[in-house]
Amino acid sequence: MKTNWKYLMQIFCSFFKIGPVTFGGGYAMIPMIEREVVERRKWVKTKDVSEIFAIAESVPGAIAINSATFIGFRLAGVRGAIAAMTGVLIPTFLIVVALSILFLFVKDNPYVESAFVAIRASIVALILFAAYKIGLTAVYDKTTVVITAFTVGILFFLHLHPVLIILSGIGVGVLVVKIKDWFGIVTRLEKDEEIKTNE
Repeated sequence: MKTNWKYLMQIFCSFFKIGPVTFGGGYAMIPMIEREVVERRKWVKTKDVSEIFAIAESVPGAIAINSATFIGFRLAGVRGAIAAMTGVLIPTFLIVVALSILFLFVKDNPYVESAFVAIRASIVALILFAAYKIGLTAVYDKTTVVITAFTVGILFFLHLHPVLIILSGIGVGVLVVKIKDWFGIVTRLEKDEEIKTNE
């Protein structure tokens, strides 16, 4: 695993430039992180970064910070995690402090209120795009389609706590694999696996 200072600085700089240009944070930051670490730097594969996002969402804390920390750790251990987390945190923190002060002076300005209308709509688009990108690697057969649809229905109609949804997902995943094994059906665990199933 690479841990030299030049490599750590590359990790820091990559995440440092993601924070200031990603409006909406959290889920809206996912496409930017993926573009930087998968497409540009080629540090991790798409399916790997999707798993990292899933884990980052499953633990307490902001998904952007969690994702950066997990990716940094995967790249260069503890020092990589610190470099990535610091890189994504510093510019965001400074910008939020500055905007909080500025907002006190311009919060009633009609131009600012109009700008936020477009910003909120753009953030929704970014989140939908992130969901689509993750869905390409997470939803790939009948089983995952059914689980996704069922979970969306639960979220819409029962309004369960996200922690319960995540824990239920773990249980359902293990149960589905066990049932398939019992019936002699090979389980596809990744989209790109060339495995013939009986589904």
